[in-house]
Amino acid sequence: ARTPVPALRTASRRLGRQLMRAARATWPAAELDALAAAFPRGAHQPVVLGVTARSAGLGALDAAHVAAYESVSGPATATVRLLGLDPFQASGVLARLAPALDSVSRQAVRAAVRARVEGPQTLPASSSPLLDLAAQAHADWPVRLFAS
Repeated sequence: ARTPVPALRTASRRLGRQLMRAARATWPAAELDALAAAFPRGAHQPVVLGVTARSAGLGALDAAHVAAYESVSGPATATVRLLGLDPFQASGVLARLAPALDSVSRQAVRAAVRARVEGPQTLPASSSPLLDLAAQAHADWPVRLFAS
């Protein structure tokens, strides 16, 4: 429901399948097997990430940190590859983002706790329509460097 653009749903499921393969090999767990069986075309990446975090023994805050870091490390890696930026400078930017990632992670845990008590309708619903539009347009390009 929160991934309305077909290109982003496709990418999310592809990333979910890839993460699922790695997670099941690294942290075998009945929950991962059940999720894989329930979604043979692939569960969305955030769902797989949550189950993987639990299978790896992470708590909610650690799982939120993993999700937050993943959301910024991928683009940082892309800038190094595409623009030829210094990888150490990119790593420095990521390090300087740590306080913001800590804050976002804490906010995510608070939102999740609230949603468990008050229902999913209380989850934040920030939107990025330009990201959605760009992702769908990018999916139609004949040559793409990245899937997501």
